[in-house]
Amino acid sequence: MRRLRAWRESLRGRPSTNRAYRIVVGLVGGAIVVGGLVLVPLPGPGWVIVFAGLAVLATEFTWAARLEQFARKQVTDWTKWLMAQPLYIRALVGLGTALLVVAFFWLAFLIIGLPGWIPEDWVPAWTGLT
Repeated sequence: MRRLRAWRESLRGRPSTNRAYRIVVGLVGGAIVVGGLVLVPLPGPGWVIVFAGLAVLATEFTWAARLEQFARKQVTDWTKWLMAQPLYIRALVGLGTALLVVAFFWLAFLIIGLPGWIPEDWVPAWTGLT
């Protein structure tokens, strides 16, 4: 870790190299955040990827560090609030999330069509996807 910090400090001493390094970190971190945001509606680690991208950006940008701290606090507060709610409220939140995921997939399949690996006879006609 000490070598990594020394290497980073040597880059800071050279303005053009420092600028190029910050641009690369910005592009990589931004791409990770955008990729995570694309994955948010899908089941899986979308928000984890967004936070990972923010962590990458926070290594070089103060605004990203502040945004990451704010987002972590909001997620922690939301989790504490949700866990303090009765079971039926937590179930409704879970059901709402599941409905959003289903709606996302339905809309995506409506626009781009069913993937070839889904047999059409598995999909009811009322969905409008066949």
